[in-house]
Parts: sequence; C-alpha cells; structure tokens
Amino acid sequence: MDNFRYANLIELNNCPKFTKIKVKMIPTLTHYQKITAQCRALFLKKMTDYGVAWRILRLPSLTDQIFIKAQRIRSIQSLAEQKVEEGQESEFIGIINYCIMALIQLEKGIAEQPDLSNDEALALYDKHLKVTEDLMLAKNHDYGEAWRDMRVSSLTDLILQKLLRVKQIEDNQGKTLVSEGIDANYQDMINYAVFALIHLDQ
Repeated sequence: MDNFRYANLIELNNCPKFTKIKVKMIPTLTHYQKITAQCRALFLKKMTDYGVAWRILRLPSLTDQIFIKAQRIRSIQSLAEQKVEEGQESEFIGIINYCIMALIQLEKGIAEQPDLSNDEALALYDKHLKVTEDLMLAKNHDYGEAWRDMRVSSLTDLILQKLLRVKQIEDNQGKTLVSEGIDANYQDMINYAVFALIHLDQ
C-alpha cells in the first residue's frame, strides 16, 4: 500500500483554493511497534517498582480500570480545559497495558498472591502482544487501513463500546451465544488504542 497520503491545507491569505501536498507516512507496522515498545518499556518499569501485584486482580477489576481511563480520555476530548496535566497519550498507554494484563489473567487464571517473576510476566506480555499485532495485520489487510481516516474521538468511543460488551459478557459469567469472547474484545481495544496513539504521534 502507498505510504503517502494527501492532506489539504488552506492558504493563510484566505484564498478559497486548496493546495495538495504529499505527506510521508510511517509504515503501519513500524509505527505500531514503536508505540507498543513504549508501552512495554513502561510495563517493565512499573514491574520493577511494584512487581506483579496485578496478578491478584479479577477481570472485572481490570475492565473497570480500563473503563475509567477511556472515560477520562473522552472527558479530555470534550472539555475545553483540564485540571490534571496528564493527557490522552498516557491513558491510551494504560489501556493497552491493562488489556494485556487481562489477557494474561484469562490465560493463567487469577492468583491469590503474586506468582510470576518479572521475566515470566514479560514473556507473557510479549506473547499476547504478538498475537494482537498479528490480528491487527490481518484486519488491516482486509479493511485497507480504514482506521487512518477515523478520528481519535471515534476510536475512543469504539473502546468504550467494547468495554460495555465486556462488562455484559462478565455479567453473563463469560458466556456468549454468537459473539466473540472477552479475549477478542481486549485485543481490539489494544489495537484501537495503538491506532489512536499513532494519530496523536503524527
């Protein structure tokens, strides 16, 4: 796929004409891996400080943490003024890392005490991140990078929609009739959050 996209700029002298310029875009996989490397680095730093205390968290607790972050992003996007300096970027990174924690919890089950070394937790992090990246590549191929034409606010709303679906599945004790499971929803939220961070980075 062509890595160049067109952007329209209005000339400053109020000329009604649009001037087309060619803008170099970072290839999707390269940019995706740049963003997820930042998320992984923060995950590792927090494990160095706190260990794997998150292993005791039940899935609804992780879902609620993600929900709080998504709601704060939506609030930042809606408000003209914010009183806490942390912006959308840190919250999207938090969503990605909490979603990967949730995927690990789905695989390993909930622990009563921290039961993984930092190296074991990081290996699980990498495993689930790779599966999610592969899913992104497959969907990106099928949908033709449609997300590039989406607003960050729309990606935020999609994350919130996925969260409401996950909450409903949790209330149904994890059972679904025709829908994809909780793990697929967490993976989609990771990819939406990465896409949002790519937009913000550009």
